[in-house]
Amino acid sequence: MPLDVPGDRWWRHAVVYQIYPRSFCDTTGNGVGDLAGIRRHLGHIADLGVDAIWISPVFTSPMVDHGYDVADYCDIDPLFGDLADFDRLLADAHELGLRVLLDWVPSHTSDRHPWFLESRSSRDNPKRDWYIWVDGEPTTPPNAWTAQFPEGPAWTWDPTTGAWYLRHFTPEQPDLDWSNPQVRAAMHDTLRFWLDRGVDGFRMDVIHLIGKDRARVGTDADDAINDELTHEYLREIRALLDSYADDRVAVGEVFMFDIDRAATFFGDDDELHLLFNFEMVWAPWDAATFRRTIGRAQSAIEPRGAWPTWALGNHDIPRLRTRYGSEAAARAAAVALFTLRGTPFVYAGDELGLSDPDVPPDRVEDPAGFRDGCRAPIPWDDTASHGWVRDDNWLPWPPEAADLAASRQMDDPSSTAGLYKRLLDLRRATPALQRGEQDLIDTADPVVGWRRIADGEVVTTLVNFGDEPTSVEGYDHLDVLASSAGDGSESGRPFAGALRACEAVVLRG
Repeated sequence: MPLDVPGDRWWRHAVVYQIYPRSFCDTTGNGVGDLAGIRRHLGHIADLGVDAIWISPVFTSPMVDHGYDVADYCDIDPLFGDLADFDRLLADAHELGLRVLLDWVPSHTSDRHPWFLESRSSRDNPKRDWYIWVDGEPTTPPNAWTAQFPEGPAWTWDPTTGAWYLRHFTPEQPDLDWSNPQVRAAMHDTLRFWLDRGVDGFRMDVIHLIGKDRARVGTDADDAINDELTHEYLREIRALLDSYADDRVAVGEVFMFDIDRAATFFGDDDELHLLFNFEMVWAPWDAATFRRTIGRAQSAIEPRGAWPTWALGNHDIPRLRTRYGSEAAARAAAVALFTLRGTPFVYAGDELGLSDPDVPPDRVEDPAGFRDGCRAPIPWDDTASHGWVRDDNWLPWPPEAADLAASRQMDDPSSTAGLYKRLLDLRRATPALQRGEQDLIDTADPVVGWRRIADGEVVTTLVNFGDEPTSVEGYDHLDVLASSAGDGSESGRPFAGALRACEAVVLRG
C-alpha cells in the first residue's frame, strides 16, 4: 500500500489505471467488454501494484460515441451489466485496496437523454433552456463554429421547433447550458448518486467546456468558452466533493496544449485536484520536447502548490509502442512515467506493450475515425479467444496478441508487464519517488534526466531518447535500481556510465 504520510492525500502518491470497458474483457459473448470482465481481472490490476482504477463511461447510452453520449447518468448501460454488477465490482475493488473513479461527462448529454427530449419537444418546455438553442434558417448555421468531430458545423438543426442547438461533438451530443442553475443542480445530483454508493472520485470529461458565455453564442466570436464561468462551476463541484469523507477526487480533462492556462483550473486548491497535461500526452519521443514539457509543467504547477499528473496514453491516442516506434522506447517511457514527480495514469494494455492493429474500413467504430487502434481488445491468454468468449470481438486483436497476452507476461521478469511490476514496487518502496522534490538535470540530447529528493534520499532517472547507445558521465559511482532494458537482475549493480538505445535507468543517488 502507499506510504501513509501525515497530511498527504492518497491521490498524490497513487498510480491510476484507466480501463476502457468495451475493450477490457467480455463475459457474455456479445464481443464487448463488461463490468463482470473488469471484476474478473481485478487481481491482475492489484498484482501490477496500482492504487486506483478509472473506468471510462458505463452509464446508459445509445453508444454513438461509445458511452460519452449519456442518456442516464444514474444507471449502468445493459451492455456492461447493471447497478448490482457495479456494486459488486466496487466492493471487490475496495477489498483489494483499489479506489474507483468513474468517467463523468458534464459538458453534453445524448440526444436521447430525457432532458433533451423535453427540451426539443417545444419552445416553452421547462427544460428548453437546459440546452443552447439559437433561432435561424435551416440552411445556414448561426455562425462558423466547428465541431471537434465529425468535421463540420458545431450546430444541428432541429425541425421540431425550428432552431439550431450547439454541440461540440456529434449531432447526438447536444451541449448542456451550465449557466442554468437547474442544470448545475441536476448534474450535482448525478455526482451525489455515485458518491453515495462509495465511488472515490471522477475523471471529468472536457471539463473546460462547461463554462460558456451566452452573450457570445451565435455571434461571430471565436467561441463561447468562458474560463471564469468554468472556475465558478468547478468551485461548486469541488465543494460538493469536499463535503464527503475519504478525500474524493476530481481529475480534469482540460483538453488544451497550454499548461499555463490549464493550471488555472486548480484554482486556489478549490477546483480540480488533478488535471492531465496534454503537452506530454501528445509529445513525440524526443529529448528536447520531453525536457521542455517537464520544465513547463513544473513552472506552471509548482508555484500554485498543486500536484502534477502524468499520462502518456489513453483511449484517444495511438498506443505508446505505436506512437514511439519501438518496444524499447515504450519501456523507457514507463520508467519516465513512474519516476516523474506527480500522479501517473496508465492506460490498460500499455503494461503489456501492446500496439495498435490496422482496423479495416468496414470495421471502423469510432465516430472520430482515428481512435479504434488504441481500443483493441486486451488479450488475457494465448488461446484463440484470448480469455474472452469469442475469437472475434467488437474490434480486431492487437498485433502479437498471443505472445503479449497477460498470462505470458505477469510472471516473466523480462517482459513489459514484469518491468511495470518492478517499477511500481520500486515507487511504492521509495519515498523520493512518491513525494520527493524534482530537479531537471543539465544533460545533453538525446539524454534527459531528473533527480528526486526526499528525507535525504536521492534517486536519479536518465532516459536515452536516441536510437544509438550513448555515454553519460558523472554517474558511474551510482547503483542501478531499475533499467527499462533489464529483467530485475541489474538492481544493485554499479551503473556502467552508458545507456543503450532507448534505455532508461533509475539510479540510487
